[in-house]
Amino acid sequence: MQLKREGEGQGSIRQALALAACSLLGGGASAQAADTPWEIDSAVLLYSEADGRVSAIEPVATARKEIREDEFVQLKVVVDALTGASPNGATPSDEVQTFTRPSGTGVYTADPGETPLDDTFRDTRGAVSLSWDRPLGRLQRRTLGVGISREFDYTSLSANGQLSRDINHRNTTLSAGASLAADFIHPVGDIPTPYAVMVPPDQPQPRDTDIDDKLTLDLLFGVTQVLGHDTIGQLNYSFSLASGYLNDPFKILSVVDGVSGKTRDYLYEKRPDSRQKHSLYGELKHFLGGDVVTAAYRFYSDDWGVISHTVDLRYRWNLNRENYLQPRLRWYSQTAADFYHHSLIAGEPLPEYASADPRLAEYDATTIGLKYGHRIDAGSEWSLRVELYRQDGVDHPDDAVGLQRNLDLFPETKAIIIQAGYRFRW
Repeated sequence: MQLKREGEGQGSIRQALALAACSLLGGGASAQAADTPWEIDSAVLLYSEADGRVSAIEPVATARKEIREDEFVQLKVVVDALTGASPNGATPSDEVQTFTRPSGTGVYTADPGETPLDDTFRDTRGAVSLSWDRPLGRLQRRTLGVGISREFDYTSLSANGQLSRDINHRNTTLSAGASLAADFIHPVGDIPTPYAVMVPPDQPQPRDTDIDDKLTLDLLFGVTQVLGHDTIGQLNYSFSLASGYLNDPFKILSVVDGVSGKTRDYLYEKRPDSRQKHSLYGELKHFLGGDVVTAAYRFYSDDWGVISHTVDLRYRWNLNRENYLQPRLRWYSQTAADFYHHSLIAGEPLPEYASADPRLAEYDATTIGLKYGHRIDAGSEWSLRVELYRQDGVDHPDDAVGLQRNLDLFPETKAIIIQAGYRFRW
């Protein structure tokens, strides 16, 4: 076997990747473009909730390359691995509760006073996306992209495009984009019948079908404006319309006695089959010498009744040419969906829709963190980010009944987030 000189194999791989990308996008690359390096941005994120709840590890890598003058191709690969226990939607009780697993072939339990957690929460997701960014003249650009995401019980296919134009002596950039995603949901144990009663695993399970789907259209309109010698502003409006299967097949609701609060049954949730979302995002970036201050605000509303506010503040403090610190503070607050119920009352008519998913409840969340970065050379940098996350909801709601008044119906969630990143040229 003939041995290659150091770097010879890597160069061949880089050139092959560049030529393959160009062929995929419908054109050949010049020799000069094929020899330009790939810009690689990689990171590994660790997320861990307290008390043995959800944990996740997410490696991600983005490779970007100039294939012609001012024309770029970008490839992104993401892998998520999630484990732990996730709230199933049922309310705590004063006695041991037993639940049928989503597969319908076993049970799990929750102790008295504990938030019921589904300990079967396991998933691995892989996602790949490819985008192509090129100029359409001196003042215009367009970007086209496609993506695929695959989980054990979920598949998503997407395509997107964006146009941008510089005006006002290039002090203003206008942009508009659209994306379309088709998702296919095929959970373990098939898709539960909405409002069906959960039954023991030795009985026929109430299931509608083995697979369902949803379609999501996203539109984005934005403007970026130079506001002064040291300040840049950005304002984006986005609209999203999802239709199809929008339930979570693993979430249930407790049906409780209206006087004692004791649990009588468990029902599978039922959500609307469409959702419209509106979002307005604004950002200001101000340069203080070598430092950068970033302030962002996002307003969100949808036709499910959820309204949220997000404030995100970051300050990049350059210690010297090679090192920087970046503290961050993020605050988030949302109202509950119109059909959110922590439980249903036995004997009362069922509402048109109902879900006890904590993600649709009223809550506030705060993230505080610090990032450290070290520049190795002009094209290389490594960084480490550590953040603490805390989420608080309404733990003793006014409509709690009986024993529920003495139980925490929305326990606090705490998590730590650690991300290590490395950017380099290859």
